[in-house]
Amino acid sequence: MSAPHLPDWRPSSTPSWGAQDLSRLRQSQLRKVSAMPADYGAVIEEVESGWVGAIISVEASGGVHVVSLEDRRGKVRSFPLGHGFLYEGEPVELTPPTPRAAAPKPTRTASGSVAVSNAPARVARASRIWVEGTHDAELVEKVWGEDLRIEGIVVEPLHGADDLLGAIRAFGPGPQRRVGVLLDHLVPGSKESRIAREVMQQQGAKGNIAVLGHPYVDVWQAVKPQLLGLTRWPDIPRSQDIKIGTLQALGWPHANQRDIAHGWKRILAQVNSYADLEPALLGRVEELIDFVTVEP
Repeated sequence: MSAPHLPDWRPSSTPSWGAQDLSRLRQSQLRKVSAMPADYGAVIEEVESGWVGAIISVEASGGVHVVSLEDRRGKVRSFPLGHGFLYEGEPVELTPPTPRAAAPKPTRTASGSVAVSNAPARVARASRIWVEGTHDAELVEKVWGEDLRIEGIVVEPLHGADDLLGAIRAFGPGPQRRVGVLLDHLVPGSKESRIAREVMQQQGAKGNIAVLGHPYVDVWQAVKPQLLGLTRWPDIPRSQDIKIGTLQALGWPHANQRDIAHGWKRILAQVNSYADLEPALLGRVEELIDFVTVEP
């Protein structure tokens, strides 16, 4: 029986099997390289040694950048950053890693608090902050309004402090229904200091009512005068209405209530944040906010 016929084969001039000049092949591969940032976690092969590992760090050493590769057994080797690497079989030049974007600085509200993005306004609490007049309320709203809405705190003008005691009795403060009061000109011997004392002597006032104030005759003076080009607010005789006297001293219209309203708007427009207000007012408002928001 004749032997089975075997196919005739001869090695080609450029065989695809057997020993080859790998260094020549790799050099030809490395001629066409693309830059690749040495970002953490990328699996890289170092061509010369055949070491394969994930990038765990890039550090400066001896004036050059060194990339450290950790293999699947947890062993680590380091190599100079640059040419001589493969990524998914393709030659790459490793460059310094992509800079990480700096964490955005927290934005601040006008009061200096960290702003809470897209925070819905809280349902209003039963507790309240009372101020003497509309101008006080507008100033508090401009600087602390965002904070107050998040906390669910309503600021209400009293339109004068003379009947504060009656308003307190009608409101009926309690542990879940606190009242914080901000008074103008709360200094020893003033009418406001007497009113504050009477209020705080009422039964149940402790822990449920806080009466604080600033030393200024009017809240206008809590705005830093430098915002209006002044070194200090003008001294107004006690016999004259402080708002009319201030407008007159500034050379602004002061004939009627409309002039007073326009003058206040000009002053308020200069206020952009807590930095534009005097510390004697800032501290008291912050204390009142804390008082009415603390959980009993």
